[in-house]
Amino acid sequence: MKKTEAKRAYDVVVLGGGPAGMMAAGRAGTLGASVLLLEKNPGLGKKLLISGGGRSNVTNAEFDTAVLLEKYKSHKKFLHSPFSQFTVKDTFNFFESHGMEIKVEEEKRAFPKSNTARSVLHVLEKFMKEGKVEIQTSTEVKSLVQKNDHYIVTTTLGEEISAKKIVMSTGGLSHPETGSTGDGFQWLEKFGADVGRGNAALVPIRTKESWGHKLSGLAFTEARVEIRVDGKLIDNKDGRKTGKILFTHTGLSGPTILNMSKLVGWAIEEGTVTLRIDIFPKEDVGSLDRRLQSLFVNNLNKKIKNVLKEFLPASLVPASLQQNSIDGSREVNSLKREERRALCVWLKSMVITPVSLMGKDKAVVTSGGINLSEVNMRTMESKKLSGLYVVGDILDIDRPSGGYSLQLCWTSGWVAGTSAAKK
Repeated sequence: MKKTEAKRAYDVVVLGGGPAGMMAAGRAGTLGASVLLLEKNPGLGKKLLISGGGRSNVTNAEFDTAVLLEKYKSHKKFLHSPFSQFTVKDTFNFFESHGMEIKVEEEKRAFPKSNTARSVLHVLEKFMKEGKVEIQTSTEVKSLVQKNDHYIVTTTLGEEISAKKIVMSTGGLSHPETGSTGDGFQWLEKFGADVGRGNAALVPIRTKESWGHKLSGLAFTEARVEIRVDGKLIDNKDGRKTGKILFTHTGLSGPTILNMSKLVGWAIEEGTVTLRIDIFPKEDVGSLDRRLQSLFVNNLNKKIKNVLKEFLPASLVPASLQQNSIDGSREVNSLKREERRALCVWLKSMVITPVSLMGKDKAVVTSGGINLSEVNMRTMESKKLSGLYVVGDILDIDRPSGGYSLQLCWTSGWVAGTSAAKK
């Protein structure tokens, strides 16, 4: 493409076409500002489209803001102001008023009723169209310079673009294939901002046991997971959780595992770590044993491995027999009481050994970002850089899986778009 010397001027230039950036751009545009959104990828919302397994967990349906903010832990004190301006209820109203129905599933996870993240993207594109936002894709920012009362953005296409206000929504370091390569961190550091690079915050776990790897694709919607260091349960409320887990070809994933991953990473540095997994958390060993005994009594002359398929997911049967040294080709009537009970004990306390966390490229989100003490959270404007607003994953805010990341995008984007346009 031929380079151009033309200089364009806008009230607001948004860097990054992710969820927070699109929300900020649409909001500023609908308030009357001239807005340009620059995105390095050929299309918008690349990471959004893979979020929530392609369904996009748009928010968590916790309408009590005080309760919601507890999920952001130590960062909650910074979030009262932005979340008073754009709440979870506002998120529901925003998407539903733009024609996207929302459904709520377990743990208050909210998804588009269509079950596709593309519905979310369509709403944001519609919102930006309403605000007459100019969108320029396949455009990478080469430099960002503050000049007097405005900013100059230079692109790799040779363009120079003038902006009264900048909204930085370049993302963190998770899923770099989507364009989140830490560009914003570098620019903020050049401006003298305090930026922590951080680590993977919500990430799958690599495990040692090969039998677990053979269970790839097997999920349990309700399993209890405990983290133990040198055999002792971690004295931390996050050391034991119940929820959905997923076995993968390299280890474990799923919302519960992702939410425990940061603590697992810390524990690995402290000693020998094991995870205890209970796939029948609502039953004790005695109850489980009685159910299995009843099933066996009615199938005394059948092979153990065939009868167990009525009690467990088929893919788990070989591992459960192997780990308990039971020959599945034996008939049920040959199984001793001690063997049956040992199997039940194992199902309630599978021992899995974490080896490491997967890398940032596999993380749902990464920790790190601009220090919140340097951000005016009422407006999302940098305290050091007048006219520069930071939103979404570029903020140093840890949060769990379950819709909390996208809610942070909607809230910070809305607040930043409002403030940038008004100023």
